[in-house]
Amino acid sequence: PPLVTGIVITTIGLTLMPVAARWVMGGNSASPEFGSVANIGLAGLTFAIVLLLSKLGSATISRLSILLAMVIGTLIAWALGMTDFSKVAEGPMFAFPTPFHFGMPTFHIAAILSMCIVIMVTLVETSADILAVGEIIDTKVDSKRLGNGLRADMASSILAPIFGSFTQSAFAQNVGLVAVTGVKSRYVVATGGVILVVLGLLPVMGRVIAAVPTPVLGGAGIVLFGTVAASGIRTLSKVNYKNNVNLIIVAASLGFGMIPIAAPTFYHQFPSWFETIFHSGISSSAIMAILLNLIFNHFTTGNSDQQSVFAAAYERTIQYSDISELRDGDYFKDGKLFDADGNEVPVMELDEHGNAAPKRTPVAEH
Repeated sequence: PPLVTGIVITTIGLTLMPVAARWVMGGNSASPEFGSVANIGLAGLTFAIVLLLSKLGSATISRLSILLAMVIGTLIAWALGMTDFSKVAEGPMFAFPTPFHFGMPTFHIAAILSMCIVIMVTLVETSADILAVGEIIDTKVDSKRLGNGLRADMASSILAPIFGSFTQSAFAQNVGLVAVTGVKSRYVVATGGVILVVLGLLPVMGRVIAAVPTPVLGGAGIVLFGTVAASGIRTLSKVNYKNNVNLIIVAASLGFGMIPIAAPTFYHQFPSWFETIFHSGISSSAIMAILLNLIFNHFTTGNSDQQSVFAAAYERTIQYSDISELRDGDYFKDGKLFDADGNEVPVMELDEHGNAAPKRTPVAEH
């Protein structure tokens, strides 16, 4: 339901913000330039270019704002001497990955069990990414489509280690990219995959990408990751918070998911399997949201008939200026306002031009 997916999508965006912050500061905490004004200024300039292109550019330029901002930011960094392309020409232009470069695989029970836990966490995060994309492009993601996405992840994960790569996972950064650019075509995504395969055979392109300053990535990342969080908040706005405890479910799940982000060493004293699962803020919030949703909204046996303060907190409100216009003896009857003498008091509202106009009563509408 939107209650659970909104929590997880929001957590994805919030979890990625520390990554963007490290990129903005320079990426390498051991570098003397880490957190320098120059790095943060370059990231801020890239961030500003993204916003400027999104506002002033044509539809095409607006959709390419992230890519164009990274290119412009890199050129500015090169002009200021903050990046070096001299190593791009070093090494081969074309190369094929060596199968089993690190040796033939070996199998150990402990490693297999640990990786199963890691894969479960990856599947939870991938599920959230798939649901987030479905929410952004306004398409329904049922269990079949979700299962197909997870199987695609795992099928590629079987092939990846043969060529020296890691377990494959959907990147939340790409979710933000879909939201920012508005490009929703699966053919575009498939074409992008083909391009990535070709780039994987061109080590020279890898060296070009490596020369892009990390602060430039950080400036663009703030927009990308923030967009993911905003998509989650938009989903949560669809949740009904009246006469239920959905508000406390959101609060508890988001708070639980923020723990490993705010305190990365929080679970260091716990068993390794437990730390592996809950060290990820995404999996932490997902597990908590699913459990609380089941406990409060599905397994209703034992629920108190006296709603908590969290349920009572969401009530209709009225402005003080409206109350100040009421007089002693005023009362409402059949949707109309009357004074103490029984005379109807006209209710005015502003029209589209900001002028006061009599409000149509339910009787007049019918």
